[in-house]
Amino acid sequence: MSLLEKLYGPFFDPHNWATVVTSGQDWLIIFSLVMIECLLSVDNAVVLAAQTRVLPTLKEQEESLFYGIWGSYIFRFLIIGIGVYLINFWEIKVIGAAYLIYLVYRYFHNKFFGKRAMRKTREGKTYLTGRKLFWTVVLQIEFMDIIFSIDSVLASLAVSNNPVIVLIGGLIGIACMRGIAEVIMKLMRKVPELEPMAYILIFVIAIKLFLTIPAIDIEIPSGIFGSFILLVFAVTIIIHFIRRSQKKKVE
Repeated sequence: MSLLEKLYGPFFDPHNWATVVTSGQDWLIIFSLVMIECLLSVDNAVVLAAQTRVLPTLKEQEESLFYGIWGSYIFRFLIIGIGVYLINFWEIKVIGAAYLIYLVYRYFHNKFFGKRAMRKTREGKTYLTGRKLFWTVVLQIEFMDIIFSIDSVLASLAVSNNPVIVLIGGLIGIACMRGIAEVIMKLMRKVPELEPMAYILIFVIAIKLFLTIPAIDIEIPSGIFGSFILLVFAVTIIIHFIRRSQKKKVE
């Protein structure tokens, strides 16, 4: 049996699929994997929502998530087959953490030095626009999916060693996570304070990701971290409504 058959053979076994689809016990496992995926993907959803904000229209933001989800599905199929080897790829987490910190730096640098950046653009520097910008964002979404999928796949394989069960649970979980990202994205449009807050969270997420490399091996429970993110969002929304009510009183 070749290595490819060993890694991906179960995906192409009709009997395996029929057993999973008709088994109530397997669907209970799939449901638990969807819950794991959603918990592990809260931080991913925050990052994706912030990345799509670079695009000028809501339609383009939603379209980038649509293309991103299909790329995620293809990648998830490939990565589950080699999931047992992913624990050795800690370098990907380091690169991912560095990239997230770069995103935070770029956002706040543009926010506080925007006029200077505009002058540089007029002097000859060009920045991506239109479809080039759109496809750049889609590629960024796929890159972050690669990084965040590692923990999800390893956690899922620990629950079930049947790759078909892991694949079904992962695909449903990705769809749920994209839904969360769209909700966050729309909230950012209505509550401006959420955008800088999201980038502060991205910095925290980068630190969390870096701490999981084997040399440090500090793991913050996903449930606790997900609750922390939701709490920060809630506090930011409360602050927004307090500021808006105070502004109305002044007017």
